Amino acid sequence: MTGLGTTQVAATQNQRPEDASSSAKPIRVMVADDSVVARVVARRALKAAPNIQVVAAVADGQSAINRLPTARPDVLILDIEMPIKSGLEALPELLALDPALKVVIVSSLTKRNADICMTALRAGASDVLAKPASNPDAVATFSAELCTKVLNLGSIRRPKQNSTGADAALTARPRPTTRASTHNWGEIAAIAIGSSTGGPQALTATLNKWSAQGATQPVFITQHMPPMFTRSLAEHIARISGAIAREAVHGEVVEPGRIYLAPGDMHMQVADKHGAIRIMLNDGALVNFCRPSVDPMLMSLAEAYGSRLLTVILTGMGKDGLRGVEVAAAAGSSVIVQDEASSSVWGMPGAVANAGLAHEIIPIEFMADRLAELARGRRRHVA
Repeated sequence: MTGLGTTQVAATQNQRPEDASSSAKPIRVMVADDSVVARVVARRALKAAPNIQVVAAVADGQSAINRLPTARPDVLILDIEMPIKSGLEALPELLALDPALKVVIVSSLTKRNADICMTALRAGASDVLAKPASNPDAVATFSAELCTKVLNLGSIRRPKQNSTGADAALTARPRPTTRASTHNWGEIAAIAIGSSTGGPQALTATLNKWSAQGATQPVFITQHMPPMFTRSLAEHIARISGAIAREAVHGEVVEPGRIYLAPGDMHMQVADKHGAIRIMLNDGALVNFCRPSVDPMLMSLAEAYGSRLLTVILTGMGKDGLRGVEVAAAAGSSVIVQDEASSSVWGMPGAVANAGLAHEIIPIEFMADRLAELARGRRRHVA
């Protein structure tokens, strides 16, 4: 097993499923990986976690398809490279058998595998996770993140019991209030986007044909992903947006109309240096158990752009971005979050909405048009 990638350490303090308890039905998990070592590591981590039951472990994609009806997993841990039928080949059949199945793709950190993982996400996988290097710290980090992803994704799939014992959707929450009707939408000089689980799909919807929208502002994105994966994501965004999009480079001058993605394992910030706004990257301490983290990006952008910053929080687990939004909103930034119904996980946007910081909460299918009209200076309110 090679290639520790993600430094988004999934500590339960940050991304604890809302209804995890010892009395809840365990989340059923199947592991599909042709590596015996990988299966052992995954099963050991999952079996040690509360409320998780490993119901099957198979060595190829066809076996995963065959076992799915009887194993009935809530979450599938799916390797990319397997004999007989690869994870990518098996994925459409698995989702056809169970459209509600949550699939976490695991892969070694290579450019080829990162590209394949991006294809898997577009095909319906819920999340990706880099396989760890064979050292205890890397395995511990992988195990913690794997368990957190399983608990969160499994809880989303599962209905929960209300006080009368009736099933209720996990996504049911108090309706958040918005301040769109009273907010003064001002000039937009830069756009910041934070996202995590489900983010690649949401970013695709948001930035599809972005250059044709006529927006000239730079766009800064922090997506929780490991190295290599963020490079593939940047290349994908460049293709679908028609804009210049790439992983940010330390010290480069921010240019109008370009899209900057925080590289995996690096925080991305900006600073006014020598009379120009420049990208500042660092591999400092994890923030909200993440690197890259949305919070430092937003805080630096708020300082650089103030009320001319448009802040967008898309789907994702945990609360990363909440503190950054607080700082940005205090500086006058406009704040838009993805709505619950269209989010894979309403953790990050939900935290902002429930804190009363969102000026608008809108479905992802309207996000691109809304951002473009604000970027072009149109101020109409969304009903």
